[in-house]
Amino acid sequence: MGATPWGNFAPFESSVDAALQKLRKRVFQSGEYRGSETRPATDAEALANMGPDGTSSILDIIFVSESPDFFSVCPLRDAQLKLLFGTTKPTHEMIESNMNFYEDIERGQGIYIVAYKNGEPSEYFFAGYSFD
Repeated sequence: MGATPWGNFAPFESSVDAALQKLRKRVFQSGEYRGSETRPATDAEALANMGPDGTSSILDIIFVSESPDFFSVCPLRDAQLKLLFGTTKPTHEMIESNMNFYEDIERGQGIYIVAYKNGEPSEYFFAGYSFD
């Protein structure tokens, strides 16, 4: 089938993990994931139902890590931010207009980027690939 990219913006808050968990809940409730037609009772059941292929969504991500790992998101490094956006404080619009960071994301993993508005953090962008 091939890995499927996914990406979501979420409101900024001081805890990346809290923002991640709220986004996972929102996506699960909205049904915006592969396998939602099976009507799983929980996000864990949704992930289990899809087996090794994953849900092609943030539901495939369970935790925040400092470096790339399966089932996790890690921050996109400053050097990559500067290369892609010319700044370490990209805006929502900058992120939407240049998604070349997908090239460096492995299957079953993800990244997050802090999006800025008027020089202040305003959102997170979580992005990744399904396992298959």
